[in-house]
Amino acid sequence: MRLLVVEDDKDLNRQLAQALGHAGYAVDRAFDGEEGQFLGETEPYDAVVLDIGLPKIDGVAVLEAWRKAGRTMPVLILTARDGWSEKVRGFDAGADDYVTKPFHLEEVLARLRALTRRATGHASAELVCGPVRLDTKAGRVHVDGAAIKLTSHEYRLLAYLMHHTGRVVSRTEIVEHLYDQDFDRDSNTVEVFVGRLRKKLGAEIIQTVRGLGYLLAPPDEQAGSARPNPR
Repeated sequence: MRLLVVEDDKDLNRQLAQALGHAGYAVDRAFDGEEGQFLGETEPYDAVVLDIGLPKIDGVAVLEAWRKAGRTMPVLILTARDGWSEKVRGFDAGADDYVTKPFHLEEVLARLRALTRRATGHASAELVCGPVRLDTKAGRVHVDGAAIKLTSHEYRLLAYLMHHTGRVVSRTEIVEHLYDQDFDRDSNTVEVFVGRLRKKLGAEIIQTVRGLGYLLAPPDEQAGSARPNPR
């Protein structure tokens, strides 16, 4: 999952980016509303952490611009301790959730997990595909009850595919959603990690759809189960 953090406080921006990175997200950062608005309009983020009080363009105006442009990614807004009016303005502009400053980073992580789950149609913190179970809260994967050790990149790829079970996901989409702006998009990294995942999982749940991308589905549902990518 790829996230955008828009926060003008450099220390808080760094802390958020580090915590999200350690949790397995790819993170892009912006420090004012103008830069944040541009990135949100041009890059395919899975969720955004957006401060309301931003220089150049305030957070509410940024959010309104995104929604008018048809950007539907979940947005978690950051508000001041007594800023109830900011919360109302944020929700009216299209925010999905909020946290009040000061906050615990664990709360931000939990709310983002919930937002990204709901955005892809999942209610539970545990994602299941055939014998494979992925716990988004604990960051653990089991196959037929046995724990499987994955690298952070392997976990991120599996988590993205499991959030989109039953839909063909293109290589381009995977690159756009799993890596930050500096990633070499011409590399064969995705193919390498798909191969590693197949070996570690054992279960045949990742199918290559020639010319389109990858489909994750239980083995008995793969034939004819692919849905085209709506993007």
